Amino acid sequence: MRRLAETEDLPGLVREALGPGCRAVAVERLRGGSKKGVYRVRVDGAPVTRVIVYNWAETENFWPGQHGTDASDPFAPASGLAPFLAARRTLDDLGVRVPRVLLADGGRRRYPADVAVVEDVSEDTLEALFETDPARAAAALADLAAATDTMHRHHAPRYGRVDLLREGGTASGVSCERLVLDRALADLAEASGGDRRLTAVEDRLRDRLHHLAALVAPRAEYGLIHGELGPDHVLVDADGRAVLIDIEGAMHFDVEWEHVFLRLRFGERYPVLYRPGLDPRRMDLYALAMRLSLVAGPLRLLDGDFPDRAAMAGIAEHNLTEALALLP
Repeated sequence: MRRLAETEDLPGLVREALGPGCRAVAVERLRGGSKKGVYRVRVDGAPVTRVIVYNWAETENFWPGQHGTDASDPFAPASGLAPFLAARRTLDDLGVRVPRVLLADGGRRRYPADVAVVEDVSEDTLEALFETDPARAAAALADLAAATDTMHRHHAPRYGRVDLLREGGTASGVSCERLVLDRALADLAEASGGDRRLTAVEDRLRDRLHHLAALVAPRAEYGLIHGELGPDHVLVDADGRAVLIDIEGAMHFDVEWEHVFLRLRFGERYPVLYRPGLDPRRMDLYALAMRLSLVAGPLRLLDGDFPDRAAMAGIAEHNLTEALALLP
């Protein structure tokens, strides 16, 4: 039986973050987390009424067989306090709004896993505000566009996860486009084994990936990207600013990879985020690779005990249809 954090596990941690007069009155595990547990803790006797606790315990990671991470692989599942703090420091230094950290502990002194207590920015994501408060959402989207501009213009001569590069490390692979191609081929092979529709066109999709990759010219400068920047990973603070969360996977990489994901997740609102100068050949390769990733990844989660199974199945089915539509 998978054990998640219980109400009695977190009050001491929160009290240390907020002061001895703080008392936890309610603990709620928020939906959607697949690599870490995200808990909202409501409190009395503190300057704030609630905080968020990130818990990187192995039992909170729903990805089968992927509890360790390899920082040299930009696409390895990013999880843990170290990548979170490195990404947060980098983004904060650039003026990109991220939650404030009230306590961080990677020494397992207070809790038997890496944990952090952070500011609870809002109960609404940008995705929810698009429906409930369009005017507020539009202003936050404009702020998000400014933040992504800042990130994407923050160049590095090497690609890789922020925590790796800050330590002087080198990412695996020979180029971004080769990494994307190899990952897409692996995703295709994995997903084809479980769906006859993909099996029937596996050779055509493989040939298409190789063809698109062959058209991409070399590059030696890489912007800073979030890596999974959908409207569900953006909160809006009291001042209307966009606040980025789930930032552990932040890395220097081709900004086209981010723009493919932004276009996919923001849909009709993407033009606010679009910027000229993107490489159309990279966009074509990365669009197909992204769709295949969003088939294989959810199917992988469904091999385990991830609770929101209908949502994952829907993501896989939608992206399978979209991947097939990209065949010439």
